[in-house]
This record gives sequence, structure tokens and C-alpha cells, in this order.
Amino acid sequence: MPIVWWLLIGFLAGAIARFLVPGRDPMGLVGTTALGLVGSLLGGLLGQLLQPGRHGLAFTRAGLLGSIVGAAIILIVYRAATPRRRFLGRRGFMR
Repeated sequence: MPIVWWLLIGFLAGAIARFLVPGRDPMGLVGTTALGLVGSLLGGLLGQLLQPGRHGLAFTRAGLLGSIVGAAIILIVYRAATPRRRFLGRRGFMR
């Protein structure tokens, strides 16, 4: 059951991060969930750097906020690393 919660929180964090960071992202449900899960890992690492003595896997509002911040950072890095693509309607994407 914890895996279901991880996926749900990962999706929630990824969706909020995509909403907060302006721009268009061609990600589906799986991409948004992966973004949130990786963002949660990054947020957890940043949290450990700021508060080294704290450990635990319990759900907290601070943990969710860290997951959203981590997902937003990952999304910004992803956009900077990938080339820009323009959408041309029915013909598809063009570089």
C-alpha cells in the first residue's frame, strides 16, 4: 500500500509543479508521476542538507512542499536541457 501513496503523492507534486512553472510540457500521466517522484527524491535530499538530524518517512506538509519544489527544479532543468520544439498543428512537432 505505501507504493500507491508514493505514486499518488508523486503525481500530485508533479502536477502542482507543472502548474506553477509556466510553459507547455508534452507529458502524460506517467511523465507527471515520474517528475513528482524524482522531485520528491531531490526535495528529500535538500531537506536532509538543511536539517541533517531529521529522518523519517511519514507524510508531512513540509515534505509535500519539498517534493513540489524539487519537481519544479527538475522541470526547469529538463526544459533547459531539451531543445525547444514548436507545435505546428496537425503536422506535428518541428524543430
